[in-house]
Order: sequence, then structure tokens, then C-alpha cells
Amino acid sequence: MPGNSLGKALTITTFGESHGPAIGVVIDGIPAGLPLSKEDIEFELSFRRPGKLFVSGRREKDEPEILSGIYNGRTTGAPVAIIIRNTDVISSLYEEVHYKPRPGHADLPYIMKYGFENWDYRGGGRASARETATRVAAGAIAKKLLMLTNTVIAGHLISLGNVELEEKVSFEDILCSKYSPVRASKKSLEEKYEKLLMEATKEGDSYGGVAEIVVNNPPIGLGEPVFDKIKADLAKAVMSIPAVVGFEYGLGFKAAHMRGSEANDEIVLKDGKLGWKYNNAGGILGGLTNGEQIILRCAFKPTSSIRKPQKTIDLRTMKETEISVIGRHDPAVAIRGVAVVEAMVALVLADHAIRAGIIPQVRLDDKQASLIEENWKRYVNACRPTEGSQ
Repeated sequence: MPGNSLGKALTITTFGESHGPAIGVVIDGIPAGLPLSKEDIEFELSFRRPGKLFVSGRREKDEPEILSGIYNGRTTGAPVAIIIRNTDVISSLYEEVHYKPRPGHADLPYIMKYGFENWDYRGGGRASARETATRVAAGAIAKKLLMLTNTVIAGHLISLGNVELEEKVSFEDILCSKYSPVRASKKSLEEKYEKLLMEATKEGDSYGGVAEIVVNNPPIGLGEPVFDKIKADLAKAVMSIPAVVGFEYGLGFKAAHMRGSEANDEIVLKDGKLGWKYNNAGGILGGLTNGEQIILRCAFKPTSSIRKPQKTIDLRTMKETEISVIGRHDPAVAIRGVAVVEAMVALVLADHAIRAGIIPQVRLDDKQASLIEENWKRYVNACRPTEGSQ
């Protein structure tokens, strides 16, 4: 079965290749009555867009075109189809790649599975991270739906290479990191990340990083045991992102080195309500959300396309050779990856919220639509830099 779709109540299907005419997504299951505009989607896409400092030099506008499912500024209940045209394509940069599969890439596995004659080598084709722009577009809709419960999702980079965040940060710090060119939640960390990236770029190399996502005010009880546990669906969604090589939530792998008396969450009363003292479980217990902040992390490997010469095989001669990958590539895919992880988390949570009846499956009433729009505007305007501050 093809693997281009995700979700049950809220379903997305993505399509398109890196150097094709366009990439796109069809989102099905959006209730009617959701206020939705091109600007809403562009806002989220702006934090993944290439062509900026410390990321790929490919200058794509990432301008979404909404083809269906919207009437008078609101969703109709029909599928919403969005395309993003590829406008800055230079396929000639990949002629060497046609016969020399790149180390660390999907090139050779795709050739092995689909056949050399069917492999779109231009920019990595369907395997390219260019595809993730469609996820962010769909994620914008999911994020807006979650405003019905005032659920806000924010992410930041807690490490890049060997540089790590060593202090506690607030949710507002994490939310504001979207305006950092390297997704750092502290200025001092931003400076360290930038220095590291400048060195890597000069040497023709790259770095990996770890993104942390925090979900504020998540609905309680999301998740369907046993195989659709919220942790399982989150893990699948996040691990489907190109270059993601690891996933954890709460204590994560640290729990494997602890005693039960250390790892267990103590149940306490918080303002007269049941809660957990430490949130060691990262907002998820028994595969269900428990109302505490959801805290998850994922590891991005270093960008595989680097200028440093690496060994490969020339498929024309079947002899060893070297390749130095030219083109426009991120020195650390983790930077723009944060926006993609946020989107995937939003899509999973919105899907489960519809399945649980927390978000209406068929139609939002005017009161609900107004609440969503009010909370969305507050979210969009949060942390916005003043004119001249960047």
C-alpha cells in the first residue's frame, strides 16, 4: 500500500517532487466553518522557508494556492487542496548525482526499490525535504483547529552539534524562538549556534541537532489504546520527517538509567485539580494525554549533502569514485526542521481531538469559530519583532 497519507479523522495526503512543477497536500476531515485564509498558512510556512541566513539558498516563495474547500473565508467540510509551486529549480546541479548516489541519502535505496530508470534524481525527487513544506501548510490548519481548546505548540533547538542549551527556558522563550535565524530560545545560545554553522559552511560540512517541542494546554485523554496510543502516533509522524533519526518524550532515554522511585510522577493537587508534580512523563501516560504539557524531542542527523569529498560508486562503471555534492543545502537541516516537527505534532493532536469529539467532526458554530480566530490572532501576534529589530 502507498504511504503518502497520514491520519484517520483528519487525513493528509501529500504529493510532488523537489524539482517538479509543484508540491501539494490534500487535507480531508476539516469541519465546516473554520476561518481560514492564505495568510494563515503563509505565516507557518515563513518559518520553514529557504533562502535565508544559515539555511538553503534555494529562493522559494512558498506561496500556497488554496484550490478547494474554502468559501467566503471558511472551510466547507470538503477536502482542502493546497499547492506550492516550485519556482527556483536548478536541476543541472544534480547531473553528477544521476550516476553517483550520495552517501547518507535515499538515492541508492530508491534505485534499489523502484529501478534506476524510474528514479527522479533531481534534488532527491520525492525523498527531498522539499516535500515537508506541504506538511507545514497542513499543520497550519491543524494548529488553527487546536485553538478551539487554546492548545499552542512551540518548538526550539536544544542542541546543535556539540553545543547544548544548559538553562531552563519558559514556554514564551520557546514560542519566540521562531524568530531566531537558528531557532535558539536564548540569545547567548543563538550566537554559539551561528559560530558553529559558519565554521561548518566554511569547511563544506554540516551538523545535526535536537529539536524540542512543547505543547501548552493540550486536551486531556487524547489517544486510543492500544495501537493508536498518542505516543505511538506522534512517534510515527515525527519519525516520518526526512533526516529525523530519533524520538523521545518526557524523560525519554534517561528513564532507562533510573529507578522507579526516581522516574515515577507523584500525583498531587494543583489548584484543587489532580495533576503530576514533575511531569516526568512529558504529558503522556498509558498512551493518553494527561493534561500536563506535552514535551517531546527528536534528533536530526547532519545534512548529508556536503562539499567534502566522500566515496561512492559510479553506476555507469560500477567502480569506486568520489563525490563532492554541490548545490544549495542547509548546513543543519534541524533549523528548518523545527517548523516541520511542530506541524506533525499539530496534525496528530488535531486528528485525535476530532476522534475524541473535542473538536466537532462536522461543523463549527459561530461561537467556536470566533474563539478560534481570537486565539489564533493572539498566537500570531505573540513575540512578533518590532520594526527595525531584525
